[in-house]
Amino acid sequence: MKERFIGNYGLEQVGQKVTAKGWVANIRNHGKLAFIELRDREGLLQVFVNSDIADFDKLHDLHKESILAVTGEIVARDERFVNPHLKSGQVELRAEKIEVIASSKTLPFELDNHAHAGEEIRQKYRYLDLRREKMTANLKLRHQVTKTIRDYLNQADFIDVETPYLTKSTPEGARDFLVPSRVFKNQFYALPQSPQMLKQLLMGAGLERYYQIVRCFRDEDLRGDRQPEFTQVDLEMSFVSEEDVRNLVEGMLKAVVKASRGVELTEDFPIISYEQAMRRFGSDKPDTRFAMELKDLTELSRGNSSLFLQKGLKKDNGAVMGICAKNAGKAFTNRQMAALKQLVMDFGVAGFATATIADGQVTGSLKSTFKDHNAELLDRFEAEDGDVIFFVTGSLKRVQEALGALRVRLAKDLDLIDDSKLNFLWVVDWPLLEWNDDLGRYQAMHHPFTQGAFEDGSDWKENPEKMMSRAYDIVLNGYEIGGGSLRIHERSTQETMFELLGMKKEDYERDFGFFLEALEYGFPPHGGLALGLDRLVMILAGEENIREVIAFPKNGQGADAMLESPSSVSDQQLADLRLDLRD
Repeated sequence: MKERFIGNYGLEQVGQKVTAKGWVANIRNHGKLAFIELRDREGLLQVFVNSDIADFDKLHDLHKESILAVTGEIVARDERFVNPHLKSGQVELRAEKIEVIASSKTLPFELDNHAHAGEEIRQKYRYLDLRREKMTANLKLRHQVTKTIRDYLNQADFIDVETPYLTKSTPEGARDFLVPSRVFKNQFYALPQSPQMLKQLLMGAGLERYYQIVRCFRDEDLRGDRQPEFTQVDLEMSFVSEEDVRNLVEGMLKAVVKASRGVELTEDFPIISYEQAMRRFGSDKPDTRFAMELKDLTELSRGNSSLFLQKGLKKDNGAVMGICAKNAGKAFTNRQMAALKQLVMDFGVAGFATATIADGQVTGSLKSTFKDHNAELLDRFEAEDGDVIFFVTGSLKRVQEALGALRVRLAKDLDLIDDSKLNFLWVVDWPLLEWNDDLGRYQAMHHPFTQGAFEDGSDWKENPEKMMSRAYDIVLNGYEIGGGSLRIHERSTQETMFELLGMKKEDYERDFGFFLEALEYGFPPHGGLALGLDRLVMILAGEENIREVIAFPKNGQGADAMLESPSSVSDQQLADLRLDLRD
């Protein structure tokens, strides 16, 4: 094992005889002398090779990424040749002996951080891609984050407990990955979407404080911040309040930021309700690094005869809302504006319109619409000449969601986002249930084990839509990085929840009978939270895709180009599992 990584060599090693082992990142052979950039995990070390050494001829056929063991003396560089961008930039190794430990074929793509290789080839040769400085740095960042989390929770008397990967398929979440059993005929295990019931059972087991950095699996459509298999920081506590959980997680995240970014966050994370988040930002995971908040124009529009406004107001829970983009009057071409309109209309709203402010007046097709409220409109948006107001009408939730998506798109297009910021935010006071028109029933906003609460003390069976939940999400820069709640800990309440979700008694007894029985044996009140580790590291690394912070991810279609997975299996394996394949 190396005593020191070569990327960490410095002036304190000057005069020492060393054998440096690493990969050839670059080589410049000038005939009489050569310079090799030797790399290991911690960085580069320049090696100077004079042609008078016996091993000089070994450099003639040397390819990049071959592994060398170079023996020689560490010397200080002349001041004019010091490289301030390298940790080892003040020294170089004067080669006396060179051993080629392993040779490399010609690379399928350049590993330089500035070289642009397609993601497909990077995924196929992931073991090469991970040698790049940026990718190594991302994995080191991930290690630092997980180490800090473990240290923080260990010091808070949490116990790290592993839960099984082969579990039971239950209908409370996304699509399961199923694993057929060879031993139990025509039966299946499911890979866990999360350890939700298991961590609750650990509370019933009396462990009181549990955590696990755990692999989870969901067979759902993929995107840049989602993978079929992902890692979450799972934690649960007994005898806690919502504030207890938030304070612990907030302290943990501050410790992570300090360890990974060197930034000390001293202020409490802001807390807003779900209703405020939707009303102000059009999103339950708002990005607060920029302004451009939504403004409600519904009451202002009620007496207006404009067909554009009335079409939206006639919708169920109809609303008129807008956002103001500062100095955007000349920022978009007609084609770009059409794309923004399409983005909004795809949410199923009734209407979309824009108005540029000029000479203190609303201009364009809405000039006459708001002529009697021009001053009030400008005041509400704090709009000035050159600003553009975007108006959307339709059902309230769809209008909010459409403007929320438009708000983020405009911020990116207008370069309003400060990427150096880390804006954390708690979103609380969620509805317990939401109505699903397609299913014709209520579904849980978070999951079926979330504790509910009525502010007015009414019966949740009679007014389920009024039930609020003891749930909370933690948001960072427009991403939900974690969510949790206080949990139901009484059997009768859990059964009522299942019934509100349209489940029959025989169904929830079959799927959750073991859990319901556990609730009858002195089950403590408890709550917790799960953080998406991949997503958190992605943001801290300044990446836009979680594949950049996972060592061996799946691609956008859920396949592994390196392992060529998923793949066919033999007929014998299928026979052992009693499976027949269909086209």
